[in-house]
Amino acid sequence: MVDAGPSREPWIMTRHRTAIVLTLLLGLGATATVTPAVAAPPPRSSPSVVDALDHAAHHLRTVEPGGDTRDLSPLDRMIGGARVVGLGEATHSSHDFFALKDRVFRHLVEKKGFRTFALEASWSTGLRLDDYVVHGKGDPRRIMREEFQRDYLWWNNAEYLQLVEWMRSYNTHHPDDPVRFMGDDLAWTGREVYDEVTDYVAATHPESSARLDELYRGLRPDVSTGTYIERYLNKPYAERMDMARRTGEALDLLRRQAPGTDRKAYEWAVQQATAIDRTARQYAFDFEDPAQLAESMRYRDEAMAANTVWWQEHTGTKVLLSAHDAHIGYVTSEPARYPKMQGAFLRDRLGTKYMSVGLTFDRGSFNATGPDGAIHRWTLGPAPAGSNEETLDRVRARDYVVDLRSVGSPAREWLAGARSTRTIGTDYPDGPYDIALARTHDVLIHLHRVSAARLRDR
Repeated sequence: MVDAGPSREPWIMTRHRTAIVLTLLLGLGATATVTPAVAAPPPRSSPSVVDALDHAAHHLRTVEPGGDTRDLSPLDRMIGGARVVGLGEATHSSHDFFALKDRVFRHLVEKKGFRTFALEASWSTGLRLDDYVVHGKGDPRRIMREEFQRDYLWWNNAEYLQLVEWMRSYNTHHPDDPVRFMGDDLAWTGREVYDEVTDYVAATHPESSARLDELYRGLRPDVSTGTYIERYLNKPYAERMDMARRTGEALDLLRRQAPGTDRKAYEWAVQQATAIDRTARQYAFDFEDPAQLAESMRYRDEAMAANTVWWQEHTGTKVLLSAHDAHIGYVTSEPARYPKMQGAFLRDRLGTKYMSVGLTFDRGSFNATGPDGAIHRWTLGPAPAGSNEETLDRVRARDYVVDLRSVGSPAREWLAGARSTRTIGTDYPDGPYDIALARTHDVLIHLHRVSAARLRDR
C-alpha cells in the first residue's frame, strides 16, 4: 500500500512612496513654484498560486464527527451525482483522517443518501461488521480484534470503533433504511464465506456438493487472521498456484449451475465464491519476481474495485470508500511497483459516478512500523520547501476542501505538476513521492496538523 514544481516564493510587500519635487525658479524677485509629482499607479500583480487556492478553498470547521456540518455543504456540491466516493488518507494511522471519514460519512448519510461505508479491509471482515451494524450480531470490539491483524491492524482503532457504533445506533432508529459496512480487500477470507457457498450448493445442487467439498478441502482458515496471512505468504509458489486452481474450479462449478428461482441467492453465492477465489489468486504470484509482484499489486487494486462496484450495484447504495490516497487515486506514483490503482479501475467502470478525494497534511504524527519491526509513533515537522504541502499550507484556511477540477490559474497549472508529497503506508520511513494532485484526485482536503490514531489492544 503506497502512495508531485516550482519552489515556494515568499510574499513580498512593496511600499510605494509619492515624492514631492520642488522646482525653484531662482531669479531676482521670483517666487518658488511647488509642483507635486503625479505618481504612476503601481503595476497590477498577477495572482499567485496561493491566491487562486485561497479563492477556491472552503474552510472546514473541524474533523470531529457531530455538530453543525454546514461547512461540508461545498463538498456536497462537488460530489454531485457520484455513486462511489473514494476518501483517502496520507498516512494509515492518523486520528484526524479517521475522524474526518466518520464525520463525512455521517453527513453524507443525512444529506446525500449514502448508505455504505467501505473500508480497505477483507471482504469477509466487512461482512462480519455488516452483520453487527445491521443486525446487532456479535461484539464489534471482538470482531475488530480478530479481523484487524497484521497488515490490517491499523484499523483496530478507537476512531473506527466509534464509527461502527454510530452506524449500529443509526440502524436501531432506521431499521427499514440501514447503513451498511463493506470490506473490498482480499488478503483473507473467513470460514463463514466457505460455509455459505457449500451450504448453498448443498441446498440447490446436492449432486455437486462432494466435488465442491473436495476442491475446498484444506483451504478453510483454521488459525487467526494474521497467522493465516503469514502462513499463506510463506507457502511454496507451486502450492499457492494449486490452491488458486482449486478455488477457480470451484467458482466455475458454481457459475455453471442454473440460478433457479432465487436469482439473488445465486448471485450472492457466486460473489462469495469469487471472494474466495480472489484471495487465492492474490497469492498465486511469484513474489520473488519484481514483474510478478507488480502484477499482483495490479490484480489487488482491480479486485478491490470490482468488489466495490459489485456491492454498489447489488445493494443500490451510495458508497463512501475509505482507503489510502494511492488506492483511491487515478495516477500511480510508483508505476514499476503499482501499475494501476483502484481509483483508475473505478473510473473505468463508473465514469463520473466515481469521485476521488485525496487528503494531505502539513505536520503532525502517525503510527507506523519502523525498521525494527515494532510500531512507533512518528512526528513530522512542517512540510519541506518545494513540496505540495508547503504551498497548500500557506492558504489562509487552516483546514479546507478544494475542488481541483475548477481551481483557477495559476493554481490549475501548479496542481497539474508532479512534486514531492508525503504519502505514508504501513511502514516508515516511506516516501515522499512525486504526485500531481490534480491528475490524481478530483477534490483535495488539506489539514494543517494531524495526530496519531488511538490504536486498540496494543
